[in-house]
Amino acid sequence: MSPRILRTPEAAAYVGVSTSTLEKLRLTGQGPAFVRLGSRMVGYEVESLDRWIERQRELTKDRR
Repeated sequence: MSPRILRTPEAAAYVGVSTSTLEKLRLTGQGPAFVRLGSRMVGYEVESLDRWIERQRELTKDRR
């Protein structure tokens, strides 16, 4: 079974941020791993989004 890939708007909704925030995170290297689907198109595997969310939780715990 191939991984489920979400485009930027769907991925942003999935992780609970705006599309522009997800794009900024991608550009700064702080966002979830993404795959290039074309010269101007990226997507996010759901598993990568889940891993990124979990890392954010861990970072939040460490800051307490």
